[in-house]
Amino acid sequence: MDIGEINGDTDWSLALHSATTVVHLAARVHVMKERLVDPVSAFFAVNVEGTLNLARQAAASGAKRFVYVSSIKVNGERTQPGFPFTEKDEAKPKDDYALSKLEAERGLRLISVETGMDLVIVRPPLIYGPGVKANMAALVTAVQKGWPLPLGAVDNRRSLIAIDNLVDFLMICITHPMAADQTFLVSDDHDLSTTELIQGISRAANLPDRLIPIPVAVLKYIGRMVGKFDAISRLCDNLQIDSSKARTMLDWTPPISVKEGLRRVINNGDSP
Repeated sequence: MDIGEINGDTDWSLALHSATTVVHLAARVHVMKERLVDPVSAFFAVNVEGTLNLARQAAASGAKRFVYVSSIKVNGERTQPGFPFTEKDEAKPKDDYALSKLEAERGLRLISVETGMDLVIVRPPLIYGPGVKANMAALVTAVQKGWPLPLGAVDNRRSLIAIDNLVDFLMICITHPMAADQTFLVSDDHDLSTTELIQGISRAANLPDRLIPIPVAVLKYIGRMVGKFDAISRLCDNLQIDSSKARTMLDWTPPISVKEGLRRVINNGDSP
């Protein structure tokens, strides 16, 4: 069903017909090479106005629950060792995308109170699976082409979530009574260093990893010199989440392992 542009004027009536639960994932995501003169307005038009417009129409049509896929970037860009993000942490968005997701969360909570429609907010970290984009896709391409990577000494910790695991969790959020009016951080519950991630991709592809152990301080210095500091930081810094609330409150366990998730990335979702 083609509903056209997502903004504050989108008509969702056909899509919402007889719907009892809405799972909202669509968003304008962070853009590495932004070309718009006013990207803030673009983020807010889609991610805030578009989301709240959908929620209001969903409540008016009789939907009982709204499941919103936000982003861990609402919490921030990095964590300190041993201090993963939790649902109780103060939100600290660092870019326009993250700020728009936070504003959408705030608006949804007000709509939930006003209408009585249940709200479930899910903040995932990097989502990977067949067709993954951005840094993960670049790492997969580098491994498949046999390129040497100077990331063999990165001892960080990053939380990820396989698309299969996220979908499984969202299915639980649709029906579980304890999910109502809660915010959840979810991951594979198996954090990896960037070095370990590349090694895992290499094993899934049955290829050598070709890692070169360059100190992180050197990598960041080079990144600063060539204008790639943010990109290098995303590969080298920590970003961990504590998903214990999802596991204990909803009795949820990720159905597939990181190993299997990476195998599906390499094989484009095909069975072995």
